[in-house]
Amino acid sequence: MATNFLWGGSIAAHQCEGSWQAGDKGPAIMDFVTKGSKQSAREITSTILSDKEYPSHKGIDFYNRYQEDIALFKEMGFTALRISIDWSRIFPKGDETLPNQTGLDYYERVIDTLIENKIEPIVTLYHFEMPIHLVHAYGSWANRQLVEFYLHYCETVMRHFDGKVKYWVTFNETNHLVPETQEADIFTYLVAGLKYSEMQNPDEELAMIGYHMCLASVKAVRLAHEINVDNVVGCVFGLNPIYPVNCDPENVLKAYLENEEDYYQIDAMCNGAFPRYKLQEYKKKGIEIFISEEDKQDFKMGRIDFIGLNYYMSSVSAPKLEAGEGKSIFGGMPNPYLAQSKWGWGIDSVGIRYTMNYLYRKYSLPLIITENGLGAIDTLGEDKTIHDQYRMDYLTKHIDAVEKAMKEDNVECFGYLVWGPIDLVSASTGEMSKRYGFIYVDLDDAGNGKMDRYKKDSFYWFKETIERKKAGNVKK
Repeated sequence: MATNFLWGGSIAAHQCEGSWQAGDKGPAIMDFVTKGSKQSAREITSTILSDKEYPSHKGIDFYNRYQEDIALFKEMGFTALRISIDWSRIFPKGDETLPNQTGLDYYERVIDTLIENKIEPIVTLYHFEMPIHLVHAYGSWANRQLVEFYLHYCETVMRHFDGKVKYWVTFNETNHLVPETQEADIFTYLVAGLKYSEMQNPDEELAMIGYHMCLASVKAVRLAHEINVDNVVGCVFGLNPIYPVNCDPENVLKAYLENEEDYYQIDAMCNGAFPRYKLQEYKKKGIEIFISEEDKQDFKMGRIDFIGLNYYMSSVSAPKLEAGEGKSIFGGMPNPYLAQSKWGWGIDSVGIRYTMNYLYRKYSLPLIITENGLGAIDTLGEDKTIHDQYRMDYLTKHIDAVEKAMKEDNVECFGYLVWGPIDLVSASTGEMSKRYGFIYVDLDDAGNGKMDRYKKDSFYWFKETIERKKAGNVKK
């Protein structure tokens, strides 16, 4: 790993900031999603109900404690932190002409604090955070007007932070627009603020949403490069290898096609054109996508500079689906060769190396691991210590696999960011008990706790790991 290799973590505004109405922030899509759990699905409400708990409203209070948290990240040796800017803090309704200066000032303080601590800010422009007004008034990303609102927001923050932010991410995990899965409602809502079960024509709406988000991304890349030629712009995708259940050619083909469902947006952002195979698929369903000559030029000129990989697990394609059974984004058949996390995710460090190779050989673009981590139930001892050897074991194997992909397979990768370096609210379940961090936050699923921060054993381990990796590079 090169001496300028980025070590750090990733967080998202709606999962950590809280203060959901502070600084003239507008209501955003995740502000209407209640707490949930693995056993009890999260509820999406049309209004804020007094008898419901909404995790984004409180988060972990990063909005007020960012200086304390960034100091802890510095102590660990972070050289990068991926944050997201909440669109609804900059444009409370999303379609205003003038931005909310208070929101810009807040993120300026956060970014300045990172820079002062020699931590490279990597800014995600859309991480499941969109003003709810854009859903109610325009129908979200199914409406092409959203592209222009998004670009106005992008231009505002890119110009405001020009010279301070070099690395930009257009979207996070838009590839989870996969229909007919067990989690379809929550994932279409995360990405677009819409519930799959309430769509009038889901195939057409998902096609339009996917196309418009791809178009918005390539346009944002062109814009970023026009603002500053030194801007480096990528997109982040949540990917995992889907293995065939056996070597029956039919099952191998089935797994391959399921795996490729996650890649059409990457093809669109990397190959200079919206993929023809996807347009053919839409045509068979009677769906026509309007692609203007300007759009074609945007796809050609707005290719991303890097690919961000969010990786947690692998899955196994079932040989066939039972009647009424839907595919699962985070599931499939259990892999008998792998241990599973408490949340049923197959722990597979080889899978991150597999996916890195697949991406690099397919697109020849630099990669950065933007999320990798283990969600687990951690216990705070009476002496305020947390012994999380299981997390260190998981991350050690995955870091080793990343190194092998780079050194043995010649994959170009410029950073490794864990999710999340501090405990935060789970996006998929709304739980605090599903903890990822090196830093324990005193907050439980019921919202009880003082939100005090405590260093886990893994905090010291990751600090030592970064120091050791850097020292090893210096010696070479």
